[in-house]
Amino acid sequence: MKTLKENHQGFSTILALAFIPLSGFATDIYLPSLPAMANDLHVSASAVQLSLVVFMFSVGISQFFIGSILDSFGRYKIGLASLALFSITSFVIALVSDIYVIYAMRIIQGITIALIVVGKRAYFVDLFSGEKLKNYISLFSIIWASAPIMAPFLGGYLQNSFGWRSNFYFLGGLSLVFLVLELIYSGESLKHYHPFKLKLIAKTYSDMLKTTDFILGLLIIGICFGVVLVYSLSGPFIIERVLGYSAITTGYSSLLSGFSLMTGGIIAKSLIKKPLAQKVSIAFGIQILLVLLMILTASWASNLYTLMGFIIGIHIAGGFIFNILYGYCLSRFSKNAGVASGLTGGVMYMISSVFSYGFANLFHVKSQLLLGIADLSLLVNVVILFVIFNKYRLKSTQDSSVKVELNTLVKA
Repeated sequence: MKTLKENHQGFSTILALAFIPLSGFATDIYLPSLPAMANDLHVSASAVQLSLVVFMFSVGISQFFIGSILDSFGRYKIGLASLALFSITSFVIALVSDIYVIYAMRIIQGITIALIVVGKRAYFVDLFSGEKLKNYISLFSIIWASAPIMAPFLGGYLQNSFGWRSNFYFLGGLSLVFLVLELIYSGESLKHYHPFKLKLIAKTYSDMLKTTDFILGLLIIGICFGVVLVYSLSGPFIIERVLGYSAITTGYSSLLSGFSLMTGGIIAKSLIKKPLAQKVSIAFGIQILLVLLMILTASWASNLYTLMGFIIGIHIAGGFIFNILYGYCLSRFSKNAGVASGLTGGVMYMISSVFSYGFANLFHVKSQLLLGIADLSLLVNVVILFVIFNKYRLKSTQDSSVKVELNTLVKA
């Protein structure tokens, strides 16, 4: 087993951070191409949207099992094999014209991306602790938000110049570059291997799934990201088919959406010491106000500029909420970093893919008005969940304080 060399740790850490947005790149780069894919493959809009959803659901469900595998067998070799397989499947998608083959490849890609990203998130828990670890974790959602900024922007130009298949040629080439860099600069970061015992693993999962604040936190970040995904799924069709703009415009619009997410994450990082309930409640209030304004103004002020104005504000607040609660869930079980990382990412992806695809099709989102109604429906659900989450979070904090005091008294 190739261990991580100390003199390579700096570059390896930068490389690990670069892997964080890979799942977003695999979804967002071809968002501007969704209408063109539907035309070229002779399928409906919902059929090509489903290629994104099956990928995300595959990423999500895989992470339920991947964390324990990575904690037992290490991160490095599994990550290398996953990168190679992701590259191969990307080239296959670029070459075929059967939507069902594309679905199959996207499912495989979801599994490989889950292995890569969960391993890289756990990498930081393997090597760092305390404030340094908290700082890295708070960077995750900010760096992850770079995918919605860069990927659709790049994808819009690739679509306009070379067609939708070029997106997947790019993903195949990018993953090959990452594979070479991993072979040269990275190594195994796991220091303490957990025995692969099904009973022990099942108990770990069971304990986590019984932790109410953890599960509610996952539901909240999943639905929060679902709000973003509803726009990602419907935006290209609204901008290109309804408003009559090009794929490049879709790319620019998605860039603004992604930049908004990142901005929200940066603001959250700067307010990391502020009370959680207070800052998240304010962010939810801003989101709901903007969504209501988007609905009320849709009849007389519905164009690309008003649409994107509302989206920017809604997604800044969403990125803010996501950063805070994502970090909370990810650091909830530091002794089982792989499993916690897997569950956090897995449940989030499953919930967001189901809710976004379900609500986008339930309301047949094809306008600013319908997008606002879909978003409002999601936000009502998530605010109710947050009220319950905060109650259990406070109880968990009180219980932890009592345990610390008891342990101190026992030692004394």
